[in-house]
Amino acid sequence: MKRIKYFFLSLLLLVVVIGIGIYAYLHSTKPQYEGELPLKNITSETQVYFDEHGVPHIYANNQKDALTALGYVHAQDRLWQMELLRRIAPGKLSEIFGKITLDNDKLFLALGIDEHSEEAIAKLDKNSPSYQLAMAYLDGINQYIENGKTPLEFTILGIDKKPFTLKDVYNTYGYMSFSFAMAQKTDPLLTDLKNKLGIEFVKELGVDYSFNTTRIKVTQEQKEVYVAASKAVTALLENSPVPPFIGSNSWVVGPQKTKTGKVIFANDPHIEYSQPGTWFEAHISCPDYEMYGYYLAGTPFPLLGHNRDYAYGLTMFENDDADFFKSEINPANPNQYKTSKGFTDFKVRNKTIKVKDSVDVQLVIKETQHGPVMNGILKDFNPEEPVSFHWIFTQQPNHILDAVYSLSHAKNIDDFHKNIELIAAPGLNIMYGDAQNNIAWFASGKLYQLEKGVNPNFILDGSNGIDDKKKFLPFSKNPKAQNPSWNYVYSANNMPEAIDGYEYQGYYLPKDRARRISYLLETKNDWDKETIAAMINDNTSMEAVDIVQNMISTINLNQLNAQEKEALQVLKSWKGTNELSDIAPTIYNKWIYFYLKNTFEDEMGETHFAQFMKTHLMKQTIAYQSKNENSLWWDNIKTPKNKETRSVILLNSFQEAIKTINSQLGSDVKSWTWNKVHKIEYKHPLGTVSLLRPLFNVGIFEIPGANEVINNTMYDLSAEPVYMVKAGPSTRRVIDFSDVENSWSILPTGQSGNPMSPFYNDQSQLYKEGKFRKMKMNKKEIEASSTKLIFLPK
Repeated sequence: MKRIKYFFLSLLLLVVVIGIGIYAYLHSTKPQYEGELPLKNITSETQVYFDEHGVPHIYANNQKDALTALGYVHAQDRLWQMELLRRIAPGKLSEIFGKITLDNDKLFLALGIDEHSEEAIAKLDKNSPSYQLAMAYLDGINQYIENGKTPLEFTILGIDKKPFTLKDVYNTYGYMSFSFAMAQKTDPLLTDLKNKLGIEFVKELGVDYSFNTTRIKVTQEQKEVYVAASKAVTALLENSPVPPFIGSNSWVVGPQKTKTGKVIFANDPHIEYSQPGTWFEAHISCPDYEMYGYYLAGTPFPLLGHNRDYAYGLTMFENDDADFFKSEINPANPNQYKTSKGFTDFKVRNKTIKVKDSVDVQLVIKETQHGPVMNGILKDFNPEEPVSFHWIFTQQPNHILDAVYSLSHAKNIDDFHKNIELIAAPGLNIMYGDAQNNIAWFASGKLYQLEKGVNPNFILDGSNGIDDKKKFLPFSKNPKAQNPSWNYVYSANNMPEAIDGYEYQGYYLPKDRARRISYLLETKNDWDKETIAAMINDNTSMEAVDIVQNMISTINLNQLNAQEKEALQVLKSWKGTNELSDIAPTIYNKWIYFYLKNTFEDEMGETHFAQFMKTHLMKQTIAYQSKNENSLWWDNIKTPKNKETRSVILLNSFQEAIKTINSQLGSDVKSWTWNKVHKIEYKHPLGTVSLLRPLFNVGIFEIPGANEVINNTMYDLSAEPVYMVKAGPSTRRVIDFSDVENSWSILPTGQSGNPMSPFYNDQSQLYKEGKFRKMKMNKKEIEASSTKLIFLPK
């Protein structure tokens, strides 16, 4: 008996020792937030204060020293994320993840971002401030790689730490730009639907932009073969270990509409949620420069930022900067394709993809005059003719480093505006406000007009010499609004007004958020920081109220049972809110899902319908098609003996929704609250492993919001019992120029990407409750509430 006792005591002791060892190792990987460290290539002592949320406040005698320090502290909190981002564009994810990411690598190698980056870097002025500061930042990263701690993810996956280069920076911006593009998710799907059903069906999806009625005001026949392309790209981006950009809100309120008579700026970019989150905050202060910025991992200049003089932020313009072109192969020579001037040879690139624990994959990439051929690149995409992908980003000169540098180094509003011309792609709504009471919205991107009759929503003809004719417009024709008479500017990924009678082609989001934002801004003239903060957390959909009231009008109460009548009454009294205690959103979302399924799936088919549900088309279709009694989509083609009408489909869908919710949440309608079905988990790439999930993932949390409200917490409509939120505000910022030092921000989880850091998830509770924290800029306040890390010249 004693032997058994000693055995278990020894086993327990061993487990304790192992546990202590593991904890000690994990603790040893924690970033260093105080003390002194030597740093090469700085000219004088550089101080970094980490505030109570881990934001570094860097005080240096010059910008080069500051950027070197920034690179170091950015790496110690986000080196793993930096490594992931730099691997996407050159197709190197499979080196660390194996075959699971092979399709990602094939796509991005085909796009040619890596080669485009090389070409851009070769043309850089090596004496320019942007180049010099970028190299200083990279030097800081590489000094951390050489002397700092190894992130846990590197150890688990067996990744060797290698120096970062300027091409990594360019490739990161390239991936970001691709995630902004929408054509690859939509054009092949629409082409199939047009070929299958006819143009009249497709017109009801709003491809003529007739649904885009709330616009940003300016101051000036074939086989179904293409949907696999849309499906493949959508799946790759959704399952990418690095989240794609989705949408965003921003508005700037002029002094005429604020209590203090000073500008207030708000921005919340919408990005797929991940852990760590997208943004790293840092505050830099030098004698000749100050900026509180938001940085992508591995990039030297902030995409969002503010100082005491001005603030800027981004949303997606949603313009069309990418197209698919089908080509005809020369029947006498398979190595040639047809152009308007005759047959010409495909260009060929040969690439090797290294795959962890497997053999290398040899990839042959063909290119036409329009770009890489997607056949054989995208999974299951093998139509009879080659289809190539034309993307403005890789077809135009790449000045992205100078462009992003200029955003954070502008002298005034005119200087800020002129440098936006450097951004050929992606198309962005760049929002601006300053201490001199200027407000502005500027659209970036190399915009163009097509020949009359050419619709870029479909796959185009690459050989007729017409579909690919582009008239590039001067930057002066890009939409903008500067100090408008209505005293505010905003963007919610909605369509701008036409300029000179021309409507810019794009993939704009429905009017829901735009309508709500413009309504709130129009009806109030005493805005302050608190009311702007409440607005950025607004969970009300005016559009949903109109939709549901319109749909309810078709329902005959005599056809409903008691539970259905109670649910309908909840919807009748709904004010469009999506708070945790609301019941109506639970009913509304299920009804909308079954309405869409019962209306569109029979004509589209399961595969096309599933892809349709992941596009902007689905969102913008609901409000208009659901009230169109004569819509071609109502009749169910699978029931040839019956001709379904709007009222039949909506009634059946409502009853199906109530039956489904009843089976999932029980029979008591009062218990069907939104908090039970609308949830978020912030997922780390290694969190898919059950053993590692508690260490790396953050959540699960119940959160308010919904699709296309200002607090845009996005999810897929489905019959599932829970809507797991996929994307939403990647930060919420409110900058008040009457009190810049007390402006507000919040991140979804935390500042650090290291799970052992106290700043890994310390903001998650504040974020889900719609609260904020201060973006500190007062040095005395920062010193009083921070730990201090000093870099000494080595």
